[in-house]
Amino acid sequence: MAKYTLSPFAPKSFPALPPLKGFTMATAEAGVRYQGRTDLWVLRADAGTALAGVFTKNLCPGAPVDWSRQALTKDTEGPRLVIVNSGTANVFGGQKSRDAVTETAKGAAGVFGVDADAIQLASTGVIGVPLDASKLVDKFPEIHKNLRADGWGDAAKAIMTTDTHAKGATATAEIKGTKVTINGIAKGSGMIAPDMATMLAYIATDAAISKSALQALLSELVETSFNSITVDSDTSTSDTLLLLASGQAGNAICEDANEPCLTGFKQALHAVMKDLALQIVKDGEGLTKFVTVHVSGAASDKSAKKIAMSIANSPLVKTAIAGQDANWGRIVMAVGKAGEPAERDKLSIWMGPHLLAERGEAAPDYTEAQGAAYMKEAEIDIRVDLGLGDGEAEVYSCDLTHGYIDINADYRS
Repeated sequence: MAKYTLSPFAPKSFPALPPLKGFTMATAEAGVRYQGRTDLWVLRADAGTALAGVFTKNLCPGAPVDWSRQALTKDTEGPRLVIVNSGTANVFGGQKSRDAVTETAKGAAGVFGVDADAIQLASTGVIGVPLDASKLVDKFPEIHKNLRADGWGDAAKAIMTTDTHAKGATATAEIKGTKVTINGIAKGSGMIAPDMATMLAYIATDAAISKSALQALLSELVETSFNSITVDSDTSTSDTLLLLASGQAGNAICEDANEPCLTGFKQALHAVMKDLALQIVKDGEGLTKFVTVHVSGAASDKSAKKIAMSIANSPLVKTAIAGQDANWGRIVMAVGKAGEPAERDKLSIWMGPHLLAERGEAAPDYTEAQGAAYMKEAEIDIRVDLGLGDGEAEVYSCDLTHGYIDINADYRS
C-alpha cells in the first residue's frame, strides 16, 4: 500500500472508544489488495439491535450498496453483522461483483449463525475490480474466534484506503435518566461529496430506540454533517452510513424521534456525526488548509447550501486557497454559477475578519496585504452574504493541491 503524507490536521491519537453492550468485533488481514495490514472488519450486533442507514445517491452504486439497501429492510430475530473490506470497492464488476456479495453473506451466515439476507456489506477501494469473496470467507472462522468488545481503533484502521489516519469519535447522553454511549468510526479522504465520499461511517449506541426513530434521526442529521462536506465534489459509488442501537443500556425505549427524551441523545449523535465528517475533510487528499464556507442572506436555506457547495467545490477557489491568494473574484464566480437567486451588487464577501467586497466592488478599506496575511492561516473561513433573505448554510471543504493530483494519478499503480 502506498504511503500517504500525514494530514496536518491529524489528531495526536485515536480517541478512547469504550466497549458497548451488545457489540463485538474483530479484524483480519484478508489480502484483498493490501499486504501487511488489516483490510477486513466484522461487527456483530446482538439480537434485538435496531438498524438505520443511508446510502449513496450515485446512480451507479456498487453491488454491496444494492445488497445492503435490501438488507436494511429485512427484520431478523437473530444477531446482525456488518462486514467491511478495503482494497476493492466491488463496483462495476458485473455478475462477478453480484456473486461476490452473495458468497460473502452466505459464507458469513454459516460461520456466525445469522440471517444472510440481513447482513450489511460494504467495500471500499478501486472501482472496476470484482471482489474475490473467498478471501473474506476464509477469514471468517478466525474473526469469529477473535470477536471482542473493544476493537474500535483496529476497526477504523482496517477500513482505510487513502486515509492518513484512523477516524473515531464518542459521546454520552442521558435518555430518561439512563446514561447511553455513542461510538463512531469513519473512513474517507478522496471521492468525497456525500449525497445520501469514498466514505464509509459506522455509528453504534447501547441506547434503546425504535428503528423508525433511529432512521428519522439519521436522515435528518446527515444533512448538516456528512452531507455538508466536500473534498473534490465527487460522490462515491459506495457511500454508506449505518447507525445501530443495541438497546442494552437499560433505558425505557424511545419510539418517536421527536420525543423530548431524545433531545440530549440527538445532540450527542449530531456531535459524533459532525466530528467524523470534519475529520474526513481534514484528511482530504493532499490538503494543506481546512475551509469553512458560510452563506447567509439567501432566498432559502436550500439555496444557501447550493451556493455554499458551489464555492466549496470550485477548483479555482480551492487552488487559490492552496496558493494563499485571497481571490474574491473567484468566489463571486462560484456564487453566480450555482444557479440560485443572487444579485451582484448586493453581495458581501469576507475572508476571516476581513470584508473583501461589497456592493459589486472591492471594499474601500480592504488591502491585498490583509488578505495575503490571512491566507497563511491553516484554517480559512469564507463568509458570503447575499442580501436577499434569511436563508443560511455552512459547509466544510479543503484546498486543492498538487498532492491531490499525485495521489489520484498513481492510485491504481
